[in-house]
Amino acid sequence: MRLSKKDEALLKVDFSRINQAKAVFDDIYIQDDPRSYFSTLGDLDYMITDVAEPVIRQILSAKASVTESKPVVLDVGCSYGINAAVHRFPLTFGGLRHRYARREIKAVSSEELMQLDRNFYASWPDHGLARFIGLDVSAPAVRYATRVGLLDQGIVADLESQPLSAEDACIIKPADVILSTGCIGYVTEKTFGKLLDATEKKPWIISFVLRMFPYDSLEKTFAQRGLVTEKLGGVTFIQRRFRDAEEFENSLATLAAAHIDSTGLESEGLFHADLILSRPEADARVASLEDIVTVASGRGRPIAPRYVHVESDDGLQVTLEP
Repeated sequence: MRLSKKDEALLKVDFSRINQAKAVFDDIYIQDDPRSYFSTLGDLDYMITDVAEPVIRQILSAKASVTESKPVVLDVGCSYGINAAVHRFPLTFGGLRHRYARREIKAVSSEELMQLDRNFYASWPDHGLARFIGLDVSAPAVRYATRVGLLDQGIVADLESQPLSAEDACIIKPADVILSTGCIGYVTEKTFGKLLDATEKKPWIISFVLRMFPYDSLEKTFAQRGLVTEKLGGVTFIQRRFRDAEEFENSLATLAAAHIDSTGLESEGLFHADLILSRPEADARVASLEDIVTVASGRGRPIAPRYVHVESDDGLQVTLEP
């Protein structure tokens, strides 16, 4: 059963309200190259790309066993193609961050950097299990990712407010897997519905979703198109530290309002995401998500001081604690 326009409006307002709890990083996604992206997010111990990669590889391996050719992954919210980089090459977000922090790299123009990066990525053996195409609202980010060879093709579109063009639909058509590692909440069932309607097969959908964002509307959209949805139980995946005390407190308040217990997770100063997989029922019957995936969630990785609550004579106080 499709959502009514009233329900869609309520969901839109809800996502907008939830996003108000988060810090805004719009500026880092509209640069001609990823130096600001790595500098800003790296300073917050951003790690979802690295902790998600082994899981994505396991799921892609399972998908490849039922796909006749190398799977095509559509990375939604691809930004500068980082998911493709860490999947295809023996690289990490942390390692790339150090590369872009070098004095020599900081000194070159964006055009020079794109040529350097094209040569850099071409020098590594490609051990990826899939080909990558990307979708993002940022034209500079998609341009970079395609020019340096991380994405085969890239689409610049805001499908929350715009229709999918015929040209872009042709690019999406062969997708076997749709991947998102942080865009849910900014991207809703509106975008995913348009993507699914454009694919010639029923793709697997891999989503790493911050726990503050409800997934019900997307799950309903997928079910309408013959996909069943599983969430990996007993584990979450760290995205990054909270930027400041305001983001920390607002995020915990948002979780509490949704009756989500943050104890031992977000209360420790870190955003946590769930892993959710949607796919055709016949594929799900072959092996459950728990059968496919073993994980390392990011716990135990070295992290800079983060915002936490501590008890004081005046009650709970926000402080920085290593």
